[in-house]
Amino acid sequence: MKTFPTPVEGALRRVTLKVPECIRDCSGILVFGKRIKSLVFTTDVSIIRNVNADAVIAVYPFTPQPIITQALMLAADIPVFVGVGGGLTQGPRVVNLAMFAEMQGAMGVVVNAPTTNQVIAEAAQTIDIPVVVTVARADEDFEGRMEAGASIFNVSAAANTPEVVRIIRQRFPNVPIIATGGADEDAIRRTIAAGANAITWTPPSCGEIFKDIMKAYREGRSYDSVHRD
Repeated sequence: MKTFPTPVEGALRRVTLKVPECIRDCSGILVFGKRIKSLVFTTDVSIIRNVNADAVIAVYPFTPQPIITQALMLAADIPVFVGVGGGLTQGPRVVNLAMFAEMQGAMGVVVNAPTTNQVIAEAAQTIDIPVVVTVARADEDFEGRMEAGASIFNVSAAANTPEVVRIIRQRFPNVPIIATGGADEDAIRRTIAAGANAITWTPPSCGEIFKDIMKAYREGRSYDSVHRD
């Protein structure tokens, strides 16, 4: 059996967010020599600074702005994949945002499912970091996406995610796949078994964490007792 040294932790960082342990069972994706198995889905800088995920996937439901990317880059101590549009934001703006994101230090850019292959191709020709293409359906034009320059698929198909991952993996054995993990460890394991290389985990919000902390305080318990695994 492997043995590990005693974990090194600070007194003020005992309450941190930890991704589900089962995510470590996936192979991970290699990006610029770094192996990434877990990605935390958030734009909250306080969560980014207090989570043990390997990377951040920062996609939000508004028009992407370089100043938001810059704030994330400044706060993060792990690689960041940032959203650059493809839904509300289309055309040359997506390419320009991708270029800005690379200059600001992003490890990769994420485009949404409606992004055209032409825009993917223009982004891939402009930047030297991966273009991660979101997949929401099983009937996606996977070949067209890859020919346009998609480096990684990001599967986000709700309850159908494991099945979509399985379809991609059967057709393209070597393509890197990130996938949403689902609500519990069983769902994450099914997604990994289907062929996902890395898992996106959605953490509890700061409001939810504060709720647990205040409940503990009202019950006379210590801060450590609300530690989340």
